[in-house]
Amino acid sequence: MNTSVHNPVASGPVVAHTREDLLPARKSLRGTVATVMTMGALHEGHAELIRTAKQSADHVIVTIFLNPLQFAAGEDLSRYPQTLEEDLRICAREGVGLVFAPTPDVVYPQGEPGVRVSAGTLGEVLEGASRPGHFDGVLTVVAKLLHLVQPDFAFYGQKDAQQLLLIRRMVRDLDFPVEVIAVPTVREDDGLALSSRNTYLSAADRDVALSLSRALQAGAQQVAAGPAAVRRAARDVLVREPLALVDYLVLVHPESLEQVPEWYRGPALLAVAAKVGTTRLIDNMPLEIGPGADVE
Repeated sequence: MNTSVHNPVASGPVVAHTREDLLPARKSLRGTVATVMTMGALHEGHAELIRTAKQSADHVIVTIFLNPLQFAAGEDLSRYPQTLEEDLRICAREGVGLVFAPTPDVVYPQGEPGVRVSAGTLGEVLEGASRPGHFDGVLTVVAKLLHLVQPDFAFYGQKDAQQLLLIRRMVRDLDFPVEVIAVPTVREDDGLALSSRNTYLSAADRDVALSLSRALQAGAQQVAAGPAAVRRAARDVLVREPLALVDYLVLVHPESLEQVPEWYRGPALLAVAAKVGTTRLIDNMPLEIGPGADVE
């Protein structure tokens, strides 16, 4: 009896753990297919990705894979939350038909791959500067999963803006037959961006973490005044919270990730990364810089 494909809950998704089980399950799907790629520890942000994907496709495939390639030595791979059964319950609740939940030996049967996708210079700034090689690991696994799942659409959250940009570049530059669709960041009522890493935060840490979203909101209120005002307003919030150890706070062009000059008017991305307690958090907000710009 084959036990690598199972249905964990009544009316829940089919779960494939191997390539051999994924292939026939994928071939059985008729119509358009969307994928939502996750590392597990699903939360309401992932649920919103799934709901948005269901509006665009006949079927949604969720992948659950904690990718070791995107974690450097000393990062939180060993303590990253793994909650597969709860993840599958969320998938069942959201009406997902197929989940691909492989182990590393399935995705990388020969061990760490000798050939990887390079993120190039865009992968060396911001998150890439703090986490060298991170985006090469991300793009390599995304490429493999796109080949395996063969979706028409792939949905990713705006919270990981640099990752989203690089996946779009890879899909364009390497001619993947898939449309990449961004979904706005999902936040708690107090503004904290949802993240699987939020489970690491103590109550005190969580209060500190709110300074990131508050800084973004403060910057957004200054879009009509120009880039310098946006940066200054965001920075003023963060300097009042010394327990948030800021890695970067930048206002960049959303395609080049280059800092926008003071004369610039147009779309921009206000992005922040900081360590709160033992947890590294990121957040961002797309903006339109210039007189008459909308403020969120």
